[in-house]
Amino acid sequence: MTAPADRIFGAIDGTWPARAFVDLPPWRLRDADGGGKRVGAASALGPIGEGDIARAETAMRGFGQTPLFMLRPGDAALDADLAARGYDRIDPSTIRACPVELLTDLPIPRVTVFSIWEPLAMMAEIWATGGIGPARLRVMARAPGPHTGFLARFADKPAGVGFAAVHDGVAMVHAVEILPHQRRRGMGRWIMRAAAIWAAEQGAETLAVICTDANTAANRLYASLGMTVVGQYHYRKHPNGD
Repeated sequence: MTAPADRIFGAIDGTWPARAFVDLPPWRLRDADGGGKRVGAASALGPIGEGDIARAETAMRGFGQTPLFMLRPGDAALDADLAARGYDRIDPSTIRACPVELLTDLPIPRVTVFSIWEPLAMMAEIWATGGIGPARLRVMARAPGPHTGFLARFADKPAGVGFAAVHDGVAMVHAVEILPHQRRRGMGRWIMRAAAIWAAEQGAETLAVICTDANTAANRLYASLGMTVVGQYHYRKHPNGD
């Protein structure tokens, strides 16, 4: 059984946490610590009133961040308001999920994927090739629940990495990165299956992953594994942001 969408959205914060969360109704604000949009965007906790957007902008600038908002289902009015203020729509993303047991039916070939934490130096190097640097490694380390990294190998050579953590029964996979010369060899598929096996060992019932809509190859992979769409979101970024 796949967890409902509200639990899966909650697992984003629980498995890829900001340095700090500040609830300033009607907002949840996030201190990114350089970790990117997912840990730096403000999200709405309820209806938005006059002056609320300006308050959120001031608070985010206080973190040293460009004002950025995550727009989820039900945020249409806020989305329109931000658009009218000139905010740019960026990174529409899709959340896919499936029951963990869907991907535990095949054994992982020997020496293909290893579950490792703390990350090895070679894992950090592979992540760095995809722009996943020290700030995002700090995000991984902050995950409060069970979490691990994955190192995939092909022909006795490093091929790719991934990260997974569990929150409220949802195991969410992040930061899957396959080296360019090791792509089209099924490494992403084996990392996801290894993540499902690890998730089952942690007692998780749902496996989830987030992918930008622009990443068509990854979306095809996750769809081919039987992971269905359970949520979508995008960001609005202040027009004066870099």
